[in-house]
Amino acid sequence: MLQDLHEISDGKIYGINDMVRAACRDCEGCHACCEQMGDSIVLDPLDVFRLTKATGKNFEALLADTIELHVTDGLILPSLKMAGENERCVFLDEAGRCSIHALRPGLCRAFPLGRIYEERQIRYFLQADACRRPGKSKVKVGRWLDASEPKKYEQFLLAWHGLRGSMQKRLTDMWNEQTAKTANMLILNLFFANLFREEMDFYVQFENRMEQAKRALGIAPGRE
Repeated sequence: MLQDLHEISDGKIYGINDMVRAACRDCEGCHACCEQMGDSIVLDPLDVFRLTKATGKNFEALLADTIELHVTDGLILPSLKMAGENERCVFLDEAGRCSIHALRPGLCRAFPLGRIYEERQIRYFLQADACRRPGKSKVKVGRWLDASEPKKYEQFLLAWHGLRGSMQKRLTDMWNEQTAKTANMLILNLFFANLFREEMDFYVQFENRMEQAKRALGIAPGRE
């Protein structure tokens, strides 16, 4: 793990209160990281919730023009759509700026940081050469992530990552094609198509849906 980490990063691991050299003066018009990303910007339920707020569209309407469904490690999940000759993110405006910056997806918030999922926390590493813009300055990781409730956000990410891991294990160990299809449709409907209510706390709603998903998928309470 450490050898691999040194190959793709500066060799350091960061916590949410650590300083990392990632700030790049508000990008100053650079949008290289918003092009030719393929289907790599995989969205989680909070990302889609934010996109519905930013656009006023429901999940089906987003699928029509701004997001796509792809198979990721056997799971059907939404990702940001790239379009045009340069395969630009559909949310880039004519000036090359993010039109949904305040509500941008979590992977966009973290870039150029990568996540390391541990049992009780998430730590981060600075991806080597991910952002080649010179003259970066140091910024606290938590501030860079721009999360209003960092502890709740981290627990959400851990829970979602755990659920994905449990589903992937079942896909490998026990599920047949029909069971896998049914499980994927359950996840898509429960966490994406069935919109979270804006007037209610997202994290409370997510926890309730997690319990529903665990019961339906046969995952023991308290485990993902």
